[in-house]
Amino acid sequence: MQTEFQIETAGQGLYEFTRDIQSWAGSCGVRQGLLTLFVRHTSCSLLIQENADPEVQTDLRAYFARLVPPSTDPSMSYLRHTYEGPDDMPAHIKAAMMPVSLSIPVTDGAAVLGTWQGVYLFEHRDAPHRRKVAAHLA
Repeated sequence: MQTEFQIETAGQGLYEFTRDIQSWAGSCGVRQGLLTLFVRHTSCSLLIQENADPEVQTDLRAYFARLVPPSTDPSMSYLRHTYEGPDDMPAHIKAAMMPVSLSIPVTDGAAVLGTWQGVYLFEHRDAPHRRKVAAHLA
């Protein structure tokens, strides 16, 4: 089974789509298997992360903003790919550091996640985007 999830973003941040995944996995009729997710872009990534306390998302975003600041920051003056905006190359760097694909076991028709785990698209660009995540369940 295959599908594609579209995730509308409103700028940098984490966008949970666990319910969409669980709903789709449950409708596929696959009782036991492996769900593979792959984001089809080079300036965002995928994460499995805590979904109980929103401060986790805030802290992750703040950490990566400090780790890889915009190209206008003096510490990033070595960057050459800047014509798409000061957030573009830093977004590519963040995506290179983080997963762009995930593998999640499926048992009894549901993705096997921990109690506080959620699946997120981590948007690294400032502008809104429509992101596509390919899903394969076998």
